[in-house]
Amino acid sequence: MRTAACFGAGMDVIEPCAFPLTDKGIRKAAMDYGAAIAPVRHASWNTYTESAEAGAGRLVLFTTAGATDLWDFAFEPDDRMLFGRESAGVPEAIHAAADCRVRIPIRADMRSLNVAMSAGIALAEASRQHRNNP
Repeated sequence: MRTAACFGAGMDVIEPCAFPLTDKGIRKAAMDYGAAIAPVRHASWNTYTESAEAGAGRLVLFTTAGATDLWDFAFEPDDRMLFGRESAGVPEAIHAAADCRVRIPIRADMRSLNVAMSAGIALAEASRQHRNNP
């Protein structure tokens, strides 16, 4: 949440989550950045796809099975970034729904980055490409 707040990005949380999502947990994760970001919660993937938040821009899925390296990917201003669970990623149906599948290059002998780190790297690269200064 802090990363999204610092970059001026919105944040949607699609349940079920890999972590307990309570109001207290959200306040704890937001720390003193809570006024800068209000995550939108969706009860399921279907609820998200029917929401206003899902209506604009490409759905860019970050995955270890991505077809395009982040360094070769051109972001568009209204792209929506999607990050799955650290343990299992996203279901195949969501892979199929993505407009783009992007991977963050890491050492071949390493499995993956954590979600917060991946989001920070992706947001920084998108901001760099568009010279966004939040």
